[in-house]
Formats: sequence, structure tokens, C-alpha cells
Amino acid sequence: MNPSPCVVSPSESLSLAREIAAQAQIPLAELEERPFEGGEFKLRPIECLRERSAFVVQSLIGSEDVPVGTRLLRLLFLLLGLRDVGCARRIAVLPYMAFARKDRRTQLHDPVTSRYVAELLEAAGVDRVVALDVHNPAALDNAFRVPVDHLSATPLLVDHFARRLGGAPSCVVSPDIGGIKRAQRFRELLGARLGRPVELAFVEKRRAQGVVYSGQLAGHVEGMQVIVLDDLCATGGTLVRAADACMSAGAGAVHVAFTHAPLVDGLVALLGADSTAEVVLTDSAASAALAHAAANAPRMQVLPIAPLLGQALRRIVLGQALDPLFTDWPVKGV
Repeated sequence: MNPSPCVVSPSESLSLAREIAAQAQIPLAELEERPFEGGEFKLRPIECLRERSAFVVQSLIGSEDVPVGTRLLRLLFLLLGLRDVGCARRIAVLPYMAFARKDRRTQLHDPVTSRYVAELLEAAGVDRVVALDVHNPAALDNAFRVPVDHLSATPLLVDHFARRLGGAPSCVVSPDIGGIKRAQRFRELLGARLGRPVELAFVEKRRAQGVVYSGQLAGHVEGMQVIVLDDLCATGGTLVRAADACMSAGAGAVHVAFTHAPLVDGLVALLGADSTAEVVLTDSAASAALAHAAANAPRMQVLPIAPLLGQALRRIVLGQALDPLFTDWPVKGV
């Protein structure tokens, strides 16, 4: 019989890891953490993890206390340490994967940081990666040579809006052309859940000399409940411009939905915009700042990501397909 798997996490992601472990019905292994002068540190598993599979949870967001580069380094050191103590498999669970937006060269000598992160994780001995709503799934698959499970929070967001919208005519809007496939998938699932057609539209977006401009809205939104959908909100500029365009076109109300909020600045911009009726996101980039913003913003809904990731881990342990997690939520049974 194979030794039981476990979940491990550095302290900065421990709260989320604990929730994921509970949902997955997998024990959380304790780590000893010691800081040293000059920012150095030690991460050491206290219990024996030899021949066990370890799910290593780390959300790669930046914060004042632990910058994103430090979080990545701590993840790499932990993976290497688990290799040295004889873990049979090391699976990196990344609720938010930093550096993933730079996934191709758009000008001469550009770096491809998503591939560099993949190479670092592979060099640290990762056997598998579980990631959530990475900016470009195709680029993610091409960056890694180990198996990658790319999950999506779309079913969670669909469940929220299916209960929220009722019978109101609705439209899903992508804030740029690059997100049309994401919006189309969301529209299909929402329409199936509501049992009626849902419209689709997009906002033209262009960039010139580092400045982003939003152009025309392509599609019909007049009198509709609009959902502006994206994978993440950084500064909030793109989403605010899309919401403004929808309201100018006669939308009844604009709801903004996305998975990741790595910067609280973007949430402040969205909540301060007159064009947004509701802001819906997950806690994939959980932080004290996000918790404070949620507690003081009645128009903001934060959906927990732990149930989705927990079910994914449970299915991986049991050798079951992850397919149901991409269509329905909640998923019954494992």
C-alpha cells in the first residue's frame, strides 16, 4: 500500500493550504520555518515524508511582507528539500502563478518569463503542476515538460451568476479580443445553466507606446445584465474601460468577474467606478489587503477557491478524471 499523500505549504500560503487540505481530505504536514539575518530562511518538514506524494501549495502573489520573488524562491527551496528527504512525488499547486502574462516575445530581445518559471520548477524536481486560470493556457502547456492540470474558476463564477441573474436578459463581454475564447466558454456554461441564450460581445483594446486604449464595443448590450469577464485584475484600467463602454451602450447593469486580484489597487479602481454594479472574484491571491477590501465593500463578492482545488487534489489521489470540474459546480461526489 502506498504511503498516504500530504499537503505542505510555506507560512504565507498556509491558511489557503489548510482549507484545500480539508476539502481534499488529505493531511497537512507541518513545517519548521526559521528566518535568518539578511532575509535567509530554512524550511524543514517535521514529520517523515519519505515515499509520500506531497502537494506543495504556494500562491505566487507579492505582498509587503513577502515579495513575489521571495515566494517563488521559497517554493523552489521547499520542492528541493522535499526531494532530498525522499518524497516520491512533488506536485506544485499554484492558485496564482506569477510571471505568466509574459508568455511570448512581442518585440526584439523580449524575455519569456512564463517559460523561465517552468524551467526553475522543473529544475527543482517538480513532478506535476496544478495551476488555476493562467493567462494563456496554451503557453503554459508549451512551457512545461511535466504534466500540467490547468483548472478554471469559470464553473464557480457561472454558479454565482446563474443564481444572481435569474430571468434577466444577459450578455458576457470580453474586455479585449484575446479573451474571447474565455468569454465564449463562460457564455456556453451560463446559457446551459440558465436554460436560455446568453449574448456575447467584446471591447476592442489596443496598445501604443505603452499606453492602453479601449475602443468600440462590438455586440448588443442595451438593457441587459452584462458580465465583463477576465482572468485577472491588476490595475483595473482595462475592466473599468470595458464597464464604461457597456454602460455608454445602454447596459442595464455591469458585473465584473475575474479569478485573480494580485493587486488591491485594481479592486479600488473597480469599486470606485460608477459603471460597476458588482465585482466578483476568488481568493486565489488571498492576502490581508484583500480581506480588508472585502470586509469594507458590499459590492464585492469573494468566492473561495479551496473547494475547487481540494476536489482536484482528491481526484488526482484517487486516479479520477478532472473533467467534471470544468463544467459543473458544485460537483457531487468524488
